[in-house]
Amino acid sequence: MFKGILSPVITILDKNGKLDFNGNKILINRLIDNGINGLLFLGSIGEFFALSKEEKQEFIRFVVRVVNKRVPVLIGTGGTVLDEVIELTRFAVQEGADAVVVISPYYFKLDSETIYRYYASLAQSTSLPIMLYNFPDRTAVDLAPELVLRLAKEFKHIVAIKDTVDNISHTRKLIQVVKAERPDFCVLSGFDEYLIPNLMAGGDGILGGLTNVIPHVFVDLMKAYTEKDLEKVAAAQGQISILMNLYEVSQPFVAAIKGAVAQMGVPITPGVKAPAAALTSQQMQVIQKLLIKANVLETL
Repeated sequence: MFKGILSPVITILDKNGKLDFNGNKILINRLIDNGINGLLFLGSIGEFFALSKEEKQEFIRFVVRVVNKRVPVLIGTGGTVLDEVIELTRFAVQEGADAVVVISPYYFKLDSETIYRYYASLAQSTSLPIMLYNFPDRTAVDLAPELVLRLAKEFKHIVAIKDTVDNISHTRKLIQVVKAERPDFCVLSGFDEYLIPNLMAGGDGILGGLTNVIPHVFVDLMKAYTEKDLEKVAAAQGQISILMNLYEVSQPFVAAIKGAVAQMGVPITPGVKAPAAALTSQQMQVIQKLLIKANVLETL
């Protein structure tokens, strides 16, 4: 259901830390115009953890209207309070979203039965397609292939998983175990540089943050892979490999990705929600050098 190049969209804020609707509209149109196959709002890179319920609802209503069915709209509704997850999912349904992406509960290291109950309760509350979100580096819990298969077999509208694990073997095992019984189940990698290994293992694509910066490179890479143009595959993979270093420029990495988007000429303010800090001039210089090295930004 969700294949190819999907973007977890950064949330553009103004200088006061409020939602910048014009900036978000510009970014959304840029991603769609460059051929992105689907947009996730309120994911990790979308700062879901720092936005209020009211901000999330206002933003959901806005993005669904702006996208206007041009590509699928996915909404991140995960959290630690199940009732709030269900409530926000129902709101996403009401506003016309195409699917929700739901991270597993975080803070406590939960066992598989507890995680099963979490997702099962959500699935029983909605008919909207659900994408599981596995990010053990943030949740302290890994969604094992056996648990994912159990959920996928029991609930047909659990249709996909974003596997944000820096180990392609983990994603490969998910693909092998789950697709053996649910061939239509989509497995996306959360690490940008794993697009080609994902596809070669039988997966369906990526949902990665660098798509905000260089959507055209990822779309061209997908096309080159499909056409078996290994020279273009290698060139695009090289650019992505260089830009993976953006994730190490700031903590959290959201600011660096926003800074890179701004450096690419998109008229946005690269601000982030507190307590994260704004980029320093030195960090902006590092970002610029990486973009130039990757040959996606001309030398000034």
